[in-house]
Amino acid sequence: MPRRVTVRRVTGRDSAAGFTLLEVLVMLVVLGLLLAGLSQGLRFGLLAWRTEARLQAAHGELDALDRTFRHLVETLEPGTVTTPSSLRGEAGRMSFTATLPAAAGALPTRLADVTLYLDGAHRLVLDWTPHRHAIRVGAPPPPTEEVLLRGVAAVRLAYAASSGGGWQDSWTSPYPPALIRLRLVFPSGDPRRWPDLVAAPRRDRVGE
Repeated sequence: MPRRVTVRRVTGRDSAAGFTLLEVLVMLVVLGLLLAGLSQGLRFGLLAWRTEARLQAAHGELDALDRTFRHLVETLEPGTVTTPSSLRGEAGRMSFTATLPAAAGALPTRLADVTLYLDGAHRLVLDWTPHRHAIRVGAPPPPTEEVLLRGVAAVRLAYAASSGGGWQDSWTSPYPPALIRLRLVFPSGDPRRWPDLVAAPRRDRVGE
């Protein structure tokens, strides 16, 4: 009697029981593309975060320097009818008498003789001592150095006799100028690009 041969049909359920080599390769390629996209997105996010942090830090530095510069210039002593203004201005530095900001130290008076300049370490520096008339006993203390900004290539100060006049690179008049401008130059490659800082001194003289 002949033997019966049973032929088994491969159904859809049986064919889906595993993955072929081609399917595995396709999944690996897709997974690799997804991981690459996530990596690029993470790198872009970190770069954007660092850039925003640098911009915020630069804006904070600019805002602090602008407030300090304006306060000093606006409280500059204009002199009296018999005493000329204390301001002696050059292109790279200026010296004058002004009222220090409140955070500058615990002093009986905040009136001080100050000098603003760029030192050899590329720092914008403010040196100050208590005003000589405010010191009642003893010799004046040595100057106190306050670093206002680091990493500055050059400082360019300018002085205007009137609000509509031209800028001069020095000032020796007995009267304060109408405006004082501070321009900062940063080294090549430095991302900081700051606008000029401009402030107006007080010009009313005691006794006039």
